[in-house]
Amino acid sequence: MDKTQIRRVTPEDIRELQHIAKMTFYETFKNENTEADMKHYLAGSFSVSRITEELNHADSEFYFALQGEEVIGYLKINLNSAQTEIREENGLEIERIYVLREFHGKKVGQVLYNKALEIAKKKNVDFVWLGVWKHNPRAISFYRKNGFVEFDKHIFKLGSDEQTDIMMRMEIVENQDS
Repeated sequence: MDKTQIRRVTPEDIRELQHIAKMTFYETFKNENTEADMKHYLAGSFSVSRITEELNHADSEFYFALQGEEVIGYLKINLNSAQTEIREENGLEIERIYVLREFHGKKVGQVLYNKALEIAKKKNVDFVWLGVWKHNPRAISFYRKNGFVEFDKHIFKLGSDEQTDIMMRMEIVENQDS
């Protein structure tokens, strides 16, 4: 298998970003949510206009994970005003890390996470934070393994369903060698 490559998403990639965003979100949450709620959420959150707005925000960045030419996952990070809740200058939000189901367990999520951490260190933030659905034990375990701890909860609305996300954060420790 080819090594996973990371590439920053550009405005020319809107349709591909929309496709991978919808596909990975649906694969991840379809079994625990109604089809109506999923369709509503996908239509609103991953419309071309919404994704274009997010991609063009100066404080948001998207990255594709690629195997050869195939997009197999993506990362979205937010800084400053783009952060969805904790809008602190010294924080970076990982809003999304999603990988196609067939690539789960192949370290693609770890490669995307490592990219987010690399950016956090370059931006000299003090901490990285995120929200993860309380019914997503795979993701919670992944973030705990990477040093995140729970600090709060918030409500995430998927269609008509109010769901609880666990808020997690990790302090960035300065590395004297870097």
